Amino acid sequence: MSSHFTEMQLDALRELANIGSGTASTSLSGMLGRSVDISVPAAAAVSFADAIELIGPPEEEVTGVAIGVVGEMDGIVLLLMRTEAAAVLCGMLGVDAESEMGQSAIGEIGNIVGTAYLNAFAQMTGLTLEPSPPQSATDMLGAIVSTVLAGVCGDDDLALILDSDLRVEGEDCNVSFLMVPTREGVEELLGRLGLGS
Repeated sequence: MSSHFTEMQLDALRELANIGSGTASTSLSGMLGRSVDISVPAAAAVSFADAIELIGPPEEEVTGVAIGVVGEMDGIVLLLMRTEAAAVLCGMLGVDAESEMGQSAIGEIGNIVGTAYLNAFAQMTGLTLEPSPPQSATDMLGAIVSTVLAGVCGDDDLALILDSDLRVEGEDCNVSFLMVPTREGVEELLGRLGLGS
């Protein structure tokens, strides 16, 4: 099995994520009642160790929403936002980010965005994908990412990072979306796109 992905394979994955981001923008816009733009994501296949470094400073406090994925491609979807971004989004919904209602709202935002991406992936590839209920937590970036990635990656394995930024009415909310399929999941995905190794 290849230990890296070609530029063509990454381009295909990036395009899938781009389609998902359009769906996610529309869904989130409906929830917030404001215009939402999710930028074209970057795709990278990196080692488990490099994944955290790529995303941001490990000690930075963030709120993460994790959604497990099962079906014909197992993995985890992870939405990460800085505490200020969580406060901005919750403020738009009239709730305090640190309250129970705020955590629930963040979980629902993660659920909308994550599910939109998964639906796009499923439609484009024909894969059957089932999301699990979202779980949210606020902690240091390194702690959240290592805990989540440990569930799907071995130390010497690759994490496929599909990263994107979200803007609400021109205000950058610094939200990163990561889809971390298992290695087998990525191979299955690329195989469905006719780009298998």
